[in-house]
Amino acid sequence: MVVARSVEEFGKVRSGWKGSVGFVPTMGALHEGHLSLIRRAREENERVVVSIFVNPTQFLPGEDLEKYPRKKEADRKICELAGVDLLYMPTADQIYHEDELRIEAPKIRGYILEGASRPGHFDGVLQVVMKLLNIVRPDHAYFGKKDAQQLALISQMVRDYFLPVEIVPCEIVRDSDGLALSSRNIYLSPEERRRALALSRALKRAGKQIQAGEREAEAILETMRQVLEPEVDELEYVAAVDRSFRAMKRIEEGDTILLVAAWVGRTRLIDNLWV
Repeated sequence: MVVARSVEEFGKVRSGWKGSVGFVPTMGALHEGHLSLIRRAREENERVVVSIFVNPTQFLPGEDLEKYPRKKEADRKICELAGVDLLYMPTADQIYHEDELRIEAPKIRGYILEGASRPGHFDGVLQVVMKLLNIVRPDHAYFGKKDAQQLALISQMVRDYFLPVEIVPCEIVRDSDGLALSSRNIYLSPEERRRALALSRALKRAGKQIQAGEREAEAILETMRQVLEPEVDELEYVAAVDRSFRAMKRIEEGDTILLVAAWVGRTRLIDNLWV
């Protein structure tokens, strides 16, 4: 495995490759969820690139940029053992420049749900993903369904800007207790982790309700609220949207995502269920 820390180093290695390239962009602190993306990229491509970059432009003032988990040596070893060909670990001054062009999230879908809670967040996400896709030039890029709105907006950006890459959605990976894997889970105390299980439990309850024939979105969301409100410290939203992130009044199997965002202690958690 080669480790590149600049665009120039990366380009020298990448230029000699032939065959398909799979790309997994990450912010590090790698866990089994990231590994599932890397494994899929490894199965479907001749070469695999992973990037580790804690992107400052997607953090809002007061968020956890400075304390976000960083485990560079452990991450490097994980990538090496997973068969990654090229690990890209740039610094912020290599990615961003003064007075540069900006990519902006759409004014409606970029500012609802996660975008309403974190205005401007998706501008930073799309900006860095555009840069990384242009540097890496992959055939396939792998993103988890857990960040469903991010996935939808990145897919839209690829379509709108005619980028020659296929965005591959990958299933959510959960711990044995049902909690969706996240680098931020390390912030949870044992008691907070117990309460955090309400997110997956609410989604599971909603899924059973749909299987039993319920199609009214508000009835399903109310069931989720009843599970969540006694356990979480703040419930930011529960929502039912289609794959294009339009609000739904009735559930349509094959085109619905149920979403939740909540605070447990000082940790903000998200989860979802694709119906």
